[in-house]
Amino acid sequence: MTLLLATPTMNPAAWLRAFERLTPELDVRAWPDCGDPTDIRFIVAWETPPGFFSEFPRLACIASLGAGVDHLLGDPDLPRGVFVTRVIDPSITQQMSEYVILHVLRFSRHSQSFDQDTVEEIWRPRIPLQASDLTVGIMGLGQLGLDAAHKLMQLGFPVIGWRRTHKDVAGITTYVGAEALPDFLAECRVLICMLPLTPATQGLLDAETFRLLPRDAYVINVARGAHLVESDLMAALDRGHLAGACLDVFETEPLPAGHPLWHHPKVTITPHIASLTNPTDVVPQMAENYQRVMAGERPHHLVDIERGY
Repeated sequence: MTLLLATPTMNPAAWLRAFERLTPELDVRAWPDCGDPTDIRFIVAWETPPGFFSEFPRLACIASLGAGVDHLLGDPDLPRGVFVTRVIDPSITQQMSEYVILHVLRFSRHSQSFDQDTVEEIWRPRIPLQASDLTVGIMGLGQLGLDAAHKLMQLGFPVIGWRRTHKDVAGITTYVGAEALPDFLAECRVLICMLPLTPATQGLLDAETFRLLPRDAYVINVARGAHLVESDLMAALDRGHLAGACLDVFETEPLPAGHPLWHHPKVTITPHIASLTNPTDVVPQMAENYQRVMAGERPHHLVDIERGY
């Protein structure tokens, strides 16, 4: 029985070392050196091409290398009856909350303006925006969204949330469903997208969403690039309705040279680094899931394929 690392867009060396340290007895292979496809029962995957998994007739489980699974569920040939899991790890959650808090604070303390003042050698004091006056709206109250929400609340920011489906969330005013979205957006001085990418959420950050936000709202996208209609964002920024945006994810990654977002004065860009998976931290849960699946048990952190997360 064999575990395959299938990571065409990244070097698997660190993952191989982590598995070797933890489970030296396990046969771990790295694509494209798969050997006999019938040996492969468990695949740890990231950004594999469509149809990739159909090559492995005895596959029992596909484990996303990260918290997101849209890269797997978007494969029209994803095998039916195969477990799909995702990573749930405290270090990923902590990193994401740190990123979100950093950029909410950068907005409230005018950091982008001070950066430009530094370039121009202008001494221009600005009064910080009060945390109590900045309602932060989080789209997506899963594990990552809830952690960020609670930590922002500890800093004095009012936090509200929006979900596509109902779920009780203690201590956070939560809006549910498409019919509640306009009321939610009207309250958001800072809008943070932390939604899973599904057909229902693709393109949700569009001109209509931006129109419903208060003037001078700030947008942070740490979910997926396909949530955002980039041209609509730039139009809302250029006409002065939005104060700015922080983007960690893009429709095309890496963001192409010459793309207008690179040079937009109101946009902060980071290269999809809001939270990164550390092999040492998450290999133990993958190894445990491998053992569970081989023993005929259900793995932890199962994905609901119909819901998309």
